[in-house]
Formats: sequence, C-alpha cells, structure tokens
Amino acid sequence: MGKKIFTLVAVFIVCLSFMLVGEESFAVEKSVKVRLPKFNVTINENKIDNLYRKYPLLVYKNMTYFPMTWYDCRLLGLETKWTQDEGFKIIQSKVTSSYVAYKTKHKNRNSYNATIPTFKITANGNSIDNSKEEYPLLSFNNVTYFPLTWEFAHDTFGWEYVWDKSKGLMIKSNNPQAKTVNLPKYAGENDVAVFNGYYYFVETVNKTNKVYRVKDSNIYNKELVYSYEIDTSYGFNNSLTFYKADKTLWFYYHSGGAVMGSDVYCKVNNNGKARIEESGYLDFKNTLKGKLDIGQGPSQSGNNLWLTPTGQERKNGKSIGNPNLIYGCHLEGTGYNPNGSTTVVNDDIYILASTYPIKDSEQNYIYKINLNTNETIKVTNFGVENFKIANNTIYYVKDEDQYLYSSNLDGTNEKRLSDNKLSGYYDRYYEVDGNVYYTVSDKDENLKLYKVDTAKEDTLVLKEYLENIKIENNKIICTLLSGEDYGIKVFDKSGDLNLAITDQVSDSFVDGDKILITSGSDKSIKLVELKSN
Repeated sequence: MGKKIFTLVAVFIVCLSFMLVGEESFAVEKSVKVRLPKFNVTINENKIDNLYRKYPLLVYKNMTYFPMTWYDCRLLGLETKWTQDEGFKIIQSKVTSSYVAYKTKHKNRNSYNATIPTFKITANGNSIDNSKEEYPLLSFNNVTYFPLTWEFAHDTFGWEYVWDKSKGLMIKSNNPQAKTVNLPKYAGENDVAVFNGYYYFVETVNKTNKVYRVKDSNIYNKELVYSYEIDTSYGFNNSLTFYKADKTLWFYYHSGGAVMGSDVYCKVNNNGKARIEESGYLDFKNTLKGKLDIGQGPSQSGNNLWLTPTGQERKNGKSIGNPNLIYGCHLEGTGYNPNGSTTVVNDDIYILASTYPIKDSEQNYIYKINLNTNETIKVTNFGVENFKIANNTIYYVKDEDQYLYSSNLDGTNEKRLSDNKLSGYYDRYYEVDGNVYYTVSDKDENLKLYKVDTAKEDTLVLKEYLENIKIENNKIICTLLSGEDYGIKVFDKSGDLNLAITDQVSDSFVDGDKILITSGSDKSIKLVELKSN
C-alpha cells in the first residue's frame, strides 16, 4: 500500500513538472536571426555608423529596427517607461537630444540573434500584441528595438519616412532638434551668442581677445567685431560675457584688479562692429533725456546719480536726484551690493536708494525721480532687497520678511504673493505675461522654481534643481543642475512643459526661439530652435 501511494505521488510530481515546463516554455522569448543594414540609415540628418555602434540598427524580415536607448528615443521625440504591471510604454513627448553615436572600438558582426519580448507593449496608448505582429518589437543587447514600419513611423508618430536607392532610409521626426553648430573648437572655452542670424564667439591669441561673428556658422567668412588686449596685471583673465539689452547685443569684460580695475561694456552696432559705451563700476540706463549712470564703485557715497544728454560727453552731464541719497545699491551694515533694479518708465526713474551716511535708518527704499522736475518721491517706507517693474506693477522682496510682494507704481494696493521666503542671494522672480514665478534656494544654494497662485498654495513647477533661468518670448528656459536627467527644460507662460533637452549644459544664450548651448561634456556648441506657439 505504501509503495502504491509513493508511485502515485511520483507520477503526480512528474506530471506537474511537465505542466510547469510547458508554462515556462510558453513564456520563453523566441530567438530570431537579425543582421546589420547593408544600406545607409539617416535619422534627423545624422548618418548612423552601425559598424562600430554599441546599439546598431538591425534588420529583421527586411525591416529596419531602431534601438530604444535613452538618447536615441529622445532624438526622435519619444520617451519609454517600464513597469512590471503595465509593461513597456512608448510615449511621444516634448523631448529632444543631440545625436549620441554610442561608438565602440569593437567592430560589429554582420548578424546576431535577437529575441521577441513577451511583456506588455503600448505605443501612444495603443496596445500591441507582439505575438501577432508581422514585425514585432525585438530585444537585443538588453535594449528594446522597434520596427521602422510605415505604420509606426508615419501613422503613429507622424515622422517623415523616405527610402532612396542611393541614400538609403531617411527618417525625420517633428520634434525640435539639437544641432551642432560649425564653430571653432575653442569657441566653447569662452562665451558664445546667437543674435539676428549671426553667431558670436571669442578667440584668444596670446594676450589678445578677438570677438568674431559668422553668418549661418560659416567659419570661413568670420568678421572681426572687436579686439582688446587682456590686462594681465592681476592674472590672466580672458573671460567675456554676451548679453542683450534694449533689443541690442552687448558684451562686457573686466580689466585690472578687483578694486582698481573696471568693467568694460561694449555695444554691437548693426554693422557688426562693437565699441566701448561705458567702463567702471556702474549701472546705466537710456532715458528720454539722455544716459543715466549709477555709480557703484568700491567706496560708495551719496550723490552717485548722473544724467548725460543724448549725444554729449559725460562732462556735459549733471547730478540728479537727492544728493543726500546713495542710489542703486542694496546696503547691508557697512557693505553694499550693486542692485540692478533701476527702471525707467517714461520720464520717471524708479531706483533703490538709502540715506547717506549709511548708519542712518532709511535704507533700501524705492524712490521715484522725475527727469523733468528732479522731484524725488519715496515710494516705499520699508527696505526691499530688489524690485522689478512690469505692466505698471512693482514687484519686490521686503527686507523685513523676505516674501515677494506687488503694488501699484505709487506703492498702493500692496499684495503679498509668495508662500515661500526668497532668502538667498541667488533667488529671483519673474513676471511672464501676467504669471509670476520665483526661485527658492536651499542651504547649498540649489534653486527650486515656484509659480505664484493667489487662490491656493504656490505650485512647484519642476522637481529638479536649477542652475539658472532665462525669460524669452514668454518662455521660461531653465538650465538644470549638472547630473539631472535633462540639461534644459523649457516652460510656457502658464508653467506647462514646452520642451526637455537631454544635453548637459555649461552655458546658454537665448535669442527669440533659438537656444544656443555650450555642452557641459565637450564644450561643443549646439542650437535648438523652439517651435513658436
């Protein structure tokens, strides 16, 4: 009896094992033969070198397959997500990337084995039964590959899809592209700019800085914009910074030491030549009555506001405002920081000012000075760290509590805007077509971006930390800290994502819908043109 029970149990175990083997074999991924393409493949004008690529394009059943790597996906405007429950998702997104070659030193074979994955797959929300597809998705080298069929490329993702006997397969997606700009290798070692169809860059030759511009990155027709001898009295400092003001391209550089030296400001004229407009430690603004200079040298004192009539030399100018006030600086104890808040509205100047000597109590107030009458009016009865004016509204951060406020130009109708304190030196705020944004820094000076919401709690716009922010054409261009998944994220005026760029960034310049990027990895220069709304 005991042997019979043992025999029955043994038979049951054998049968069960066959059942389990059957279920496992059903889930095993089928192996298929694939080969490298024998024709050219061009993706977004990037010719693919499959012979030495870690993730080469493949051919299965005479269909070309594309690797879904991190950068390859984003090059085509796609993102992928994997979860155990939902499987593999392919999503068309607002992303882009420079082309990454994934180049190796090892030459690929002509053919390999790939497998047909059995996990769940969706593309733009549409479920794909991979077991029934004529051209199923494949898995090779631990990367999922999808077929460049007309149905996938054209119908699902809306790409241009062209086959040419001599040129091979050409695919072009409709997301903005990060294209390499044909500038000299040394261009990325200093500042670069794009402005009105020209690229601007700097070449350092011995102790001379030469500023050039080229049209359409044609480096063989470079034009000299400006040159100057680098002051080496206090070390070798060849850095130069481009910026825009009053719809014009400017740049500045420093000459000499920290105390005895000066900042030199140059304006680029329409003919592509630059000249010195100002030098010293100062801020300056154009007004209807002439040029306004705000002295901000190391030894500050009152009466530091100077107006020079248009077209005349500075010696023909005059001091304006209250001579007992020190203008344009945020005073802290016995120190000061140049403020840069000065704003001209018609014939009125709005400016930060403090009573002089510094020990007096009324510090960092906003004043209004009329250019016609020289009448000086106090706008606020409290100190502010800085202020901005947009659409007849003043925005400012109070010294006393470090929250962001707004008021009318005369200081009335004050409203507190921010839920968070803007306590750090790097904290900024921005008005974008009626929407207000601000940054908050932590103890390590890492920035987070918030959007003001007067009806409820302020909105955290993105989870990543920021390096800096630029506003252009009602878009918010955020450079993220090095090491984040993306290098730049662009938001529209409402705070919705417009584009995410994978490239890590050491610097950037924005002009209209063009973002010029200096790569954080190799200092190469890339251009991304945003799509206008």
